[in-house]
Amino acid sequence: MDSAYPLALDLSGRRVVVVGGGPVAARRTRGLLTAGAAVEVVAPWVTEELRDAALEGRLVWHERDYLVGDLVEPEPAWLVHTATGDRPVDDAVAAHADAARIWCVRADDASATAAWTPAVARGAEGTPAEGVTVAVTAGRDPRRATAVRDAVTAALESGTLPVRRVRRQNADPADATAEGGPAPVGSVALVGGGPGADDLITVRGRSLLAAADVVVTDRLGPRGLLETLAADVEVVDVGKTPGNHPVGQDRINEIIVHHAKAGKNVVRLKGGDPFVLGRGGEEALFCAQHGIPVEVVPGVTSAVSVPAAAGIPVTHRGITASFVVASAHEGADAVVTALKDAPADATLVLLMGVTRLADTATGLVAAGRSPQTPVALIESGWTERQRTTVTTLERAAADAEEAGVKAPAIVVVGDVVRVREQLGDLARRPA
Repeated sequence: MDSAYPLALDLSGRRVVVVGGGPVAARRTRGLLTAGAAVEVVAPWVTEELRDAALEGRLVWHERDYLVGDLVEPEPAWLVHTATGDRPVDDAVAAHADAARIWCVRADDASATAAWTPAVARGAEGTPAEGVTVAVTAGRDPRRATAVRDAVTAALESGTLPVRRVRRQNADPADATAEGGPAPVGSVALVGGGPGADDLITVRGRSLLAAADVVVTDRLGPRGLLETLAADVEVVDVGKTPGNHPVGQDRINEIIVHHAKAGKNVVRLKGGDPFVLGRGGEEALFCAQHGIPVEVVPGVTSAVSVPAAAGIPVTHRGITASFVVASAHEGADAVVTALKDAPADATLVLLMGVTRLADTATGLVAAGRSPQTPVALIESGWTERQRTTVTTLERAAADAEEAGVKAPAIVVVGDVVRVREQLGDLARRPA
């Protein structure tokens, strides 16, 4: 059993002595300086990094061999690192430290001293994991500890660890206001969740979700991820279904800003990409108008990812080099207008295209598209319910009705649909 007692030290302004000036000593010194320690290096020679730090006044370099008394004069050190590579010298430093009751870390032999440094994973500055430090010991097996540390670092970066802040400064807006100061302001992240599969959200989006206090979610986002949130994270469901919009966009904007003004970190979780027919621009503008810090995290838009799941590239050499994304929600005239300046062979990708499919198909044929143009209707892309119906513009409405095609579905119009005959579905289905 490992009997080590883990402890974090605040070394700010405290004297720490490093004996040795090679690469290992430089690495240890780097961490000590980051921690704010008052570092003194004892060594006849040092690396360029340590020399530069001394010239810049960030540490004191005693350019000589180690002497008895270096650990206690002019005042006792709080901590000692010895990394000379010379065992008798390291033995002497460790013995002197032990006699003076100063913790000593040896670079050459962790088993020969009562203190050793763990492998450390830190949340990167500017990420939701900022401020999180995880120290790993592994029975004084440094390679094992490093491997675990690297895995923890990856988990911090991916957002799979619960990094949400619980204790905050001025957490109570009423307290701050009572003291005459401004109430704390939270933040808003407009996160594109991708086409629906939980593992198609971006790393940045996943990490922000893990740190959220409030999540305002759509129906088509990666809803499985909501189950990973802590019980005290507030989830506000503003999802819409065709013909049923229980929460209007103006009210959604107000909800987002309300929670941010209460000092909460808000994630607006959307399906696809926030800025591709997702009204993310409206939400960002509303936040900006109310002084709320806002960022957008792009997502994998369903306009290209759902056709890909069905084995349909929206561009393909020898067929077309362009595609147009349009909403069919406003009818055929809007779709035809969107295609007005596009090449004749451009692929057309329609979002919200099922309800008015008959009018849209008729309008496209009237505008010059061949009635035999291939059409694919892809339902519930990237889920276990994914289904693709292949037809033509002439038959699209009738075949969709016969097959019982339901939203959410993506409509693809163009010769690229024929590529599916050779590829079939390309989405990885859930096990």
